[in-house]
Amino acid sequence: MLANFLEKSKPINFTIYFGLFFCCFLIVIFSSLFDHQTSWPNVFKSVFLFFLFVAIFFFYHFVVSKNKLTLDNSFGFFLFTLALILFLPNLIAVKTLFLLLTHLFFLRKIYSLKSSKKVIKKLFDSGFWLGMLCLIAPNSILFVALLYTAILLHQKITFHTLITPVIGFISPLIIYGTYLFWQQESFSYTFFETVNFEGFNNMYFYSKGYHLWLTTTILLLTFGCLIIKTPKALSVNNSFKMSWLLLIVNLVVAILFALTEVEKNGSEIVFLTIPATIIIANGLEVFKNRIIKNILFSLLLVGTFITFFWL
Repeated sequence: MLANFLEKSKPINFTIYFGLFFCCFLIVIFSSLFDHQTSWPNVFKSVFLFFLFVAIFFFYHFVVSKNKLTLDNSFGFFLFTLALILFLPNLIAVKTLFLLLTHLFFLRKIYSLKSSKKVIKKLFDSGFWLGMLCLIAPNSILFVALLYTAILLHQKITFHTLITPVIGFISPLIIYGTYLFWQQESFSYTFFETVNFEGFNNMYFYSKGYHLWLTTTILLLTFGCLIIKTPKALSVNNSFKMSWLLLIVNLVVAILFALTEVEKNGSEIVFLTIPATIIIANGLEVFKNRIIKNILFSLLLVGTFITFFWL
């Protein structure tokens, strides 16, 4: 029954998924308000955070549906909702949500490069959003590999396609550098010196119980679905083949981003869940047996809420 419901992509599906998330969001917010002194600024901040989550859900669905990264079902959106619920306590921060939303803006342009319309504009925009990402989280510079992989897979390699993302990338940096110059601060000190890949030395965070089994579950499901889906995806020479290769690169870069973050709190794993949920959704589409699908989706749903309420 659950699998049959998830195979539809009607508005009622997305309303129910978001309703589940909203209930969990209220629980976390009320718990936070009770732990601290309730005030109007905190209430307004909570409302603002909620609308940021609404925007994140919208752009995730837009990226997946507009670029046809899954079949006409709601598997990916359902899995992404569960992922956000699991990491919800780590996401209640304006900076974190802005970073995630900006990341989705960046991915929106990356995956749309398979279309030949307005290529130069898309390349500039993708570079611009990558520059914005780096201003918020400098280690996001790793995603430049995803940008140029998209160019290699979907577009011709020319001087214009190579240089346009660079121009887009430096545009927000120039604006930020001008602001710092006005404030008499050093741009190199406040930006370039904050790029730090010493997070590889701080792997203890992922060895702790909660994040260990959570990260392991996501990666096992993802790599399992990669093994199942990849031969079928690469056997057909169409646009989805290129998108699938891009998803794999996205996954690898997102893992590197999570590992290189120095101050790990769990929120960095959410960037991994974006390509992971799309890959898992494609892998589950391969199963034709409804019983298997029902069991898998039921376990994921029950496991998510057990984790949320008891851990």
